[in-house]
Amino acid sequence: MLKLSEAQSKESKQLICTSCPMGCSLRVEKDGEKIVVTGAKCKRGSQYAQDEMLNPKRTVTTTVVVLNGEIRRLPVRTKKPFPLRRVSELIQFLSTIEVEAPVQVGQVIATNCLGEGVDIIATRTILRRSK
Repeated sequence: MLKLSEAQSKESKQLICTSCPMGCSLRVEKDGEKIVVTGAKCKRGSQYAQDEMLNPKRTVTTTVVVLNGEIRRLPVRTKKPFPLRRVSELIQFLSTIEVEAPVQVGQVIATNCLGEGVDIIATRTILRRSK
């Protein structure tokens, strides 16, 4: 059985916190199960750093096909951050979606994507094409 050296079992990252407007410079060190965050000026920064180390998430933006709309593509985004490890799967799934115009900004386009509990919403209103 291989035993990792102490240096190999430690992981560290430098991050800029995006949880609030302060933009704190964070240093996150992971030593086995223990996570130490330095540089956070609020609890949100500390939580952001821990989440980024254990399960990073991102807001995903893309477009989907619009049928009978004034334009052919609808810009959409995730309603809340989506697990980074599954973003490519999400993009592939969204490439198969077609929506019928009219569409209102904020309208839910897809729910519980890939079982992650994240909805996709429209970020633009698109009217139906006049005949």
